Amino acid sequence: MSAGDREGWWLASLGRTIVWARLREREAGTAEVFDCDGNTLPYDSPDTARASLMDAEFVEFDGLDEDDALARGFSLAELAPPRGEDDEALRPRMVQQLGGRA
Repeated sequence: MSAGDREGWWLASLGRTIVWARLREREAGTAEVFDCDGNTLPYDSPDTARASLMDAEFVEFDGLDEDDALARGFSLAELAPPRGEDDEALRPRMVQQLGGRA
């Protein structure tokens, strides 16, 4: 990631399963989404990438509050975006199974 790039995490939930996606906004004005299958999908702009994520029922992690999370069946305390040294290490962490009901 270069110095001018920005990164944000998005999630979708299905029951107690959380699916993560990373949106990376490039300094050049383009964007890419790293998805749960390990694919990096290019977009012509961050707005196009965000629209695609929203169409797939993803929400921006930083935009969630506890009420939003509870409405989706989990607590923010249960969640943290996945971490890995590189995309290959990150890939298996992009789908998260949560414990008991929030």
